[in-house]
Amino acid sequence: MTVSVSTTEIVIPVTTGEIPIQLSVDTQALPTRRERKLGESVAHPEPVALLTPDRVLDLEVRKDAPSEGLNRILYNATLGLVNRGDSPAVRHRKAIDMSIGRRVGGSPRFVAILTRKGGVGKTTVTTLLGMALARVRDDRVIAIDANPDRGTLAERFVRGSQYTVRDVVNKAATIGTVTDFSNFVSRDKSRLDVLASDTDPLLSEAFDENDFNVVADIVSRYYSIALVDCGTGIVHSVMRATLQRADAVVVVSGGSFDEARLAAETLTWLDANGYGELVRNAVVTINTATMGTNMVKLDEIESHFKSRVRDVVRIPYDPLLAAGSVVDFDRLKPVTREAARILAALVVDGLRDN
Repeated sequence: MTVSVSTTEIVIPVTTGEIPIQLSVDTQALPTRRERKLGESVAHPEPVALLTPDRVLDLEVRKDAPSEGLNRILYNATLGLVNRGDSPAVRHRKAIDMSIGRRVGGSPRFVAILTRKGGVGKTTVTTLLGMALARVRDDRVIAIDANPDRGTLAERFVRGSQYTVRDVVNKAATIGTVTDFSNFVSRDKSRLDVLASDTDPLLSEAFDENDFNVVADIVSRYYSIALVDCGTGIVHSVMRATLQRADAVVVVSGGSFDEARLAAETLTWLDANGYGELVRNAVVTINTATMGTNMVKLDEIESHFKSRVRDVVRIPYDPLLAAGSVVDFDRLKPVTREAARILAALVVDGLRDN
């Protein structure tokens, strides 16, 4: 499955069994069900939840009662005699929810969000991914700011705690329950927990390898999925500790030539240093809000990454994200929320395969 999101288009190749869903008037038509039956192949993987009975079975599948919208009103008005089932859009949303919400074995699972260049949106992607996961899943999800040079992840949330990773390290011996640990994190209304980076300007290094391992050991007791917002120093000791624990990586690229090259070099570095499996299972996000995006052929950048990783997701320009302040998921543009949810579904599918 490939998701392309920009300010002018969003292409989501999801088939419900009746028609392909396309959220744009400018996109090219996707393969029909008939074309798939004739042997059309899908170039990139879809979340497993999208493989539904009404899509693949020739026999008539009994439809569940519609859960919302006009179809639900019609169902109730006719006392169930007219059952059109959920609309394609509702079925699509439920399928994505199912994929995001699936259990992942071998908890906890660590997901590193990284690239070699700063300013391309790693913290934005961590925020969007974390919120999309936490809103759907019924287990605990945490985002950790592991930038050794002071990160800004906590600035994207309403701070409910002034503690940082440094406080967790210093008071690790006193943390014996999830209630104890909850005092050190801020909880977003999406149910995502956030552990802030140290903000002391007098520290030459906010976080090192030993610190990360202390925090990760504690997080492992209480969370199913931990997102790690990494710094730009790919050879820093924190990155080594992060990659040793990582079950998946999300590599972030901006939309410019230089940013795409550095993201590609990140994949090359990972491959050359024994993390080839992480590369093959990786998802690349292209942040189309960065400068230079309008001067490049995004399809060519996307094509390069598709040849190296599992999938690619475009993150559109969104004024709420561009402001660089607190993010309210519900106030984001629909295409932004959709891109975040697709990214979350792809990440969970990769974790389930490990």
